[in-house]
Amino acid sequence: MDWKEILRRRLATPNTEKRSEQELKDEEMDLFTKYYSEWKGDRKNTNEFYKTIPRFYYRLPAEDEVLLQKLREESRAVFLQRKSRELLDNEELQNLWFLLDKHQTPPMIGEEAMINYENFLKVGEKAGPKCKQFFTAKVFAKLLHTDSYGRISIMQFFNYVMRKVWLHQTRIGLSLYDVAGQGYLRESDLENYILELIPTLPQLDGLEKSFYSFYVCTAVRKFFFFLDPLRTGKIKIQDILACSFLDDLLELRDEELSKESQETNWFSAPSALRVYGQYLNLDKDHNGMLSKEELSRYGTATMTNVFLDRVFQECLTYDGEMDYKTYLDFVLALENRKEPAALQYIFKLLDIENKGYLNVFSLNYFFRAIQELMKIHGQDPVSFQDVKDEIFDMVKPKDPLKISLQDLINSNQGDTVTTILIDLNGFWTYENREALVANDNENSADLDDT
Repeated sequence: MDWKEILRRRLATPNTEKRSEQELKDEEMDLFTKYYSEWKGDRKNTNEFYKTIPRFYYRLPAEDEVLLQKLREESRAVFLQRKSRELLDNEELQNLWFLLDKHQTPPMIGEEAMINYENFLKVGEKAGPKCKQFFTAKVFAKLLHTDSYGRISIMQFFNYVMRKVWLHQTRIGLSLYDVAGQGYLRESDLENYILELIPTLPQLDGLEKSFYSFYVCTAVRKFFFFLDPLRTGKIKIQDILACSFLDDLLELRDEELSKESQETNWFSAPSALRVYGQYLNLDKDHNGMLSKEELSRYGTATMTNVFLDRVFQECLTYDGEMDYKTYLDFVLALENRKEPAALQYIFKLLDIENKGYLNVFSLNYFFRAIQELMKIHGQDPVSFQDVKDEIFDMVKPKDPLKISLQDLINSNQGDTVTTILIDLNGFWTYENREALVANDNENSADLDDT
């Protein structure tokens, strides 16, 4: 008999005994458990194939499982050492260059040596097992461009190999700081990595040790601001390798790095000292924190109070004041307004209703403060209707009444739009852009005449 029918009859049978509500619930649960178990038992044979699925999940050791944690750490260290030994060392790289140069295929293109596929394979056979992965048809085709003889540049191939070796070396180096062993670095992990990297960077030799903690904080913040948009507190090692930040940081190994390159490199000593120096100059009461009034003097001191209010409402503060780490996020956002992560930061501040889009009300709310500053400085306020129309024309949002973050990013005008709404000096520059361009052209013409 079907268990459903049994249950139906059981419940339909009149019971002369008076039982409590709890007893009835207990009986109901017992019956359910019994019939459910029988039903599961009938289906047991249909699930036998599950046993053939290989195990794919291994539980991480708990904090109190010290022995398992030590075993896992030791096994990871051995694994990374083995991977490191599989990489080409300097001597092997020199030997590879010698073989490539020896098997070059004439004629040369200018001063650039070339190699055809036949000689490419010969070098692969002689270079040893570590180089085998580089001497494939796929790699050759990737580097083959427009050579009429079907050859590739020896220098381009060697640089490709060097880049691959460097990436693997760096990945192994970063993995040593991955305490959790899950393929990502927490903030403290990346801080340790950069702190131990400082002595290997000649461009940072002049830094005093007392400044190291501030330098590390400045460097780490850029990684987390751009690579951790959801603020999870961790970054994938793969993402660190894929971005250019590590290249910029390791560029400081160059002892002859130009002054211009240092000024544009966030990780250089002059850049870090500039940012920290600005923070100290803004901190008038010398309490190590910035109030809204102190932050209002940032840059050209023309940011609106409405925007600064939103900064202190949305960003992490301590008793209404901003610490250095929060200040770094603020600086990174304003100095990189073309970047999606920076636009996301500013968009969150502009989205006063937390609706995920900017409407006419939001734009008017911020632009009114620009108009008030114009009056204070003796300028005639610009009509909001004109500015609103210009903004929507620039962004061209999917919805004609709403501007989303993605609309701002896709328009490539996000930096201009945000500047118009938060900074009087930025708005003035935008409003007078044609006159400024004309002046620049006149000045260039005068210089040419002289």
